[in-house]
Amino acid sequence: MKPDLYLLADKLEKTGNLTDEEFAGILLCDDPDLFECLAAKARSKKEEHYEKKVFIRGLIEFTSYCRNNCYYCGIRRDNRKAARYRLSKDEILSCCDTGYSLGFRTFVLQGGEDPYYTDDIMAGIVGDIRDRYPDCAITLSIGEREKHSYQRLADAGADRYLLRHETADRDHYGSLHPEEMSFDHRMKCLWELRKAGYTVGCGMMIGSPGQNTEHLIKDLKFIKEFEPEMVGMGPFIPHKDTAFADEKAGSTQLTLKLISVIRLMLPKALIPATTALGTLDPAGREKGLMAGANVLMPNLSPVSVRKKYSLYDNKICTGEEAAECIRCLKERVSKTGYEIVTDRGDPA
Repeated sequence: MKPDLYLLADKLEKTGNLTDEEFAGILLCDDPDLFECLAAKARSKKEEHYEKKVFIRGLIEFTSYCRNNCYYCGIRRDNRKAARYRLSKDEILSCCDTGYSLGFRTFVLQGGEDPYYTDDIMAGIVGDIRDRYPDCAITLSIGEREKHSYQRLADAGADRYLLRHETADRDHYGSLHPEEMSFDHRMKCLWELRKAGYTVGCGMMIGSPGQNTEHLIKDLKFIKEFEPEMVGMGPFIPHKDTAFADEKAGSTQLTLKLISVIRLMLPKALIPATTALGTLDPAGREKGLMAGANVLMPNLSPVSVRKKYSLYDNKICTGEEAAECIRCLKERVSKTGYEIVTDRGDPA
């Protein structure tokens, strides 16, 4: 590794930021020594705040309907081959019951932007989970809504909200989404979530079609400005029934490098090692933890619907019962030197 790149890694560790040119130098370098240097610094920074803890979130994918037509997504509105389903409130609560018994203290309700789940319905679901499990965190990942909706769901008991910005470049955003979707509205939603009092997560796809180094630098600059408590990113993986079916998947190595970079930028952030990482690389989630991630999101959805929530091809863990999944993860995580804990895993 060139000495100047080592100095850049050192600067990033100390200051949490770099110039655009310096970020480009790190992102474009394919020297494995630089990657190992960044990962070691990221692990050290993570352990200052979280020790050896890995937090688990119980993911409940409760609807595969979506009003949007994002070009990359398998559950996009116009994909007539997509299998559609909706979970009832009782089914969602049953998932929470299972998760709680397995040690989960955070539930993540994720779904397409499904108009069926009005504010009244969602507030009822959130309120019932809050009443049943007052010691648990409730995270929503249900896309773009309006300010009053975000506030209503926060008042009902939701603590956290995940809304990937996908890309901080306006033109790149336009190449991934139809004209009816607005880059400005996506960004506005993130700021509205902050004002509503949520613990907020954003993030991007790594290697999405048309993405370049300049786009990634814009992502890093936005993340530094916004200072989210959570950052979720994973490699782009094509879906066979979208316009991007023949595009190349994103890079696992670049995703891991960005996890390390963002850990050094935001030492207290909650950063998942995503299912997409594990889909591209059988050891991807473990590598994510070694790069600076500290969150895993096992699936609590009923096995009968997991294959239907198909955002991209070949997604892992679609056939495992939740108990099987958590046992497997505990064994795998222990081999990395980290330990899954039963904890809400609030930001440090």
